[in-house]
Amino acid sequence: MGCVAAFGRGFIPYFSPAPGKRRMALAGQTANGEGLGHQARFDGLAKGAANKTMLTIAFDLDGTLVDTAPDLISTLNFVLAREGLPPVGYDAARRLIGGGAKAMLERALADEGRSCPKPELDRMYEIFLAHYTAHIADGSRPFPKVEAILEDLSARGHRLAVCTNKLENLSVQLLDILKLSRYFAAICGQDTFGVQKPDPRMLRLTIARVGGNPAHAIMVGDSGTDVRAARAASIPVIAVNFGYSDVPIASLSPDRLIGSYSELPAAIEGIEKVRAPVRSPT
Repeated sequence: MGCVAAFGRGFIPYFSPAPGKRRMALAGQTANGEGLGHQARFDGLAKGAANKTMLTIAFDLDGTLVDTAPDLISTLNFVLAREGLPPVGYDAARRLIGGGAKAMLERALADEGRSCPKPELDRMYEIFLAHYTAHIADGSRPFPKVEAILEDLSARGHRLAVCTNKLENLSVQLLDILKLSRYFAAICGQDTFGVQKPDPRMLRLTIARVGGNPAHAIMVGDSGTDVRAARAASIPVIAVNFGYSDVPIASLSPDRLIGSYSELPAAIEGIEKVRAPVRSPT
């Protein structure tokens, strides 16, 4: 599944005309395939941001932008009930989120002392996906002040992207329902590039997809997966303390730690003040 690109405030993701085809839009590409180029689009976004560095800010999704735990946990327990297994408590299940739905399912089964052969796990995973797709936004909601901050960052000319271990089509579906897709130049999931966090390639490829420069990029996430990906990619990371980390997120020493999205602009500014100048390769 290709990464969905949509540039600028008010733009929406591009979709291929035929189901099953690779869904992808290059930055600045028109419907007939005529390339306008990344910079032509982003020059327009950057107006009014003179003398300011335009950043690429990559956000995790589950536990960072959106509180998806209610629907993920409900789906997990739906699958477990079908298998005759007891439900996982809400607090314990929150800590299973972050590596994608299959990893969540595997970890829940392991906690019950059950190890499934791959065909059996795949069968349960398909049930999980079907149920979750139908209930993806029953209880999931953006964290407080998310939309206002995304609006503010977009207005400043920053490029925003989603870098998540959720499947891309589910990420797009959820953000579309919550009316947040329009803020992101790219929405990339675990199947977009064939790698997932903490592999740093996923973060680097997400930044590259929107025409960003790693020397002027920041990751925002909620878990060790996000911190490790950012560290391996040599990119500063801001962690939120209200997500789904299985350890206290402060113990992972992110560059900044915030407890509310109202603190994000100051955290970004703080990182930029101390970021060492990076020379372009010669």
